[in-house]
Amino acid sequence: MRRRTVTAGSLEEILQATAPAPASEQPTPAAGPAPRAEHGLRTDFEFELPRGYVDEDGTLHRHGAMRLATARDELRPQIDLRVKENPAYLSVVLLSQVITRLGTLTDVHAGIVERMYATDVAFLQDFYRRVNSEGHTRAAVTCPHCEGGFEVDLSGGRLGES
Repeated sequence: MRRRTVTAGSLEEILQATAPAPASEQPTPAAGPAPRAEHGLRTDFEFELPRGYVDEDGTLHRHGAMRLATARDELRPQIDLRVKENPAYLSVVLLSQVITRLGTLTDVHAGIVERMYATDVAFLQDFYRRVNSEGHTRAAVTCPHCEGGFEVDLSGGRLGES
């Protein structure tokens, strides 16, 4: 099988070419059963940052939400010029696309992720991996004192909460 390389112009061209059609241009579905709104798939995961993000006003944001990544989320950073110049920037761009909320902030962009503490970025990278690869937010841990094994939920629940 031969591989073909396609070169595109700017990032905006690529995004326009891959954007979904406006509602007025989308075909109307054929008569039949309406799609179910409740699909049972968990796509949004709550988390609590270890340190928290402090915005320009000095407000601390620790609680947030991350959605499941799509193939587009994983591909889009590959064409980002910042990532091409510095591959380490990939996680910043990727996290900024899947974090839907951070405290009272609903527009989480790369600039916000850049200004997070390294411990919080490392936490979010691990959280992303767990949610998108393993499908849950639990982690197996071992007690350093008794060496007993148990699971904790990384989404920020406190002991005794359900």
